[in-house]
Amino acid sequence: MTPIQALILGIIQGLTELLPISSSGHLDIIPWLLNWTSNPNFVSDFEGFDVALHFGTFLAIGIFFFKDWIKLIVGGYNQVVKKKRTLEGKMFWYLVIATIPGGIIGLLLDTFIGDTLKQPIIIAIALIVMGIILYIVDKSSKSKTDYNHMTFRQTFLIGLSQCLAFIPGVSRSGITMTTARAMGVERKSAARYSFMLSAPIVFAATIFKIKDFVFNVPFFIGILASFIVGIIVIKWLLNYLQKGSFKLFAIYRVIFGIIILAFVFAR
Repeated sequence: MTPIQALILGIIQGLTELLPISSSGHLDIIPWLLNWTSNPNFVSDFEGFDVALHFGTFLAIGIFFFKDWIKLIVGGYNQVVKKKRTLEGKMFWYLVIATIPGGIIGLLLDTFIGDTLKQPIIIAIALIVMGIILYIVDKSSKSKTDYNHMTFRQTFLIGLSQCLAFIPGVSRSGITMTTARAMGVERKSAARYSFMLSAPIVFAATIFKIKDFVFNVPFFIGILASFIVGIIVIKWLLNYLQKGSFKLFAIYRVIFGIIILAFVFAR
């Protein structure tokens, strides 16, 4: 892998992990579109590097929401040890409980059938279908609940929906934001909770794969790029969703999916 390739993939990761447009789909498909992969059967030459790039966006989430994480951890500790109930304590345990089933189911599905789904046509279909669902759900759902008033049922179902992210092109942030909107969570809160929910799973994946990392120049370039772009994207998306909708991302998903299909048939 060259430093330029690592930089491009890092930028793509920073953009697509946090926007509801699928980082796994883009990291699989972009090398194929640019003819970076030497395998004719669509097996990426960058297998495993995507986890390192995810660590960059994990750092972005951790630093951007640093004060929030401190409050959540302290609140979670106080709720168990000191029996002191706070909003932060409640949300901390909601995040923990919501992460477990989605993480376990997603890991099992990805382990046993994930590789069979990493095909351009599947990624394209997932992008298009999920884009249409995102648009319909976002447009038809009313904003009834904000981040501070989300219920256990809402947070649990949002967390459970993450298991579908093992399909490249679905998008973890895409499915969690869509599920949140379907249950009446307002857009900015849906994005914020999606960001917070992704952190534990990405951190666990990093620890699990750290033995496979190659600590070279491209490795650090990719992480740094995904981190910097991730910070910018988080700030932009939270501001944008105060008045904007998910329509922009839904349209992009459909258009990009159609482009992929065109390349599939052309090749």
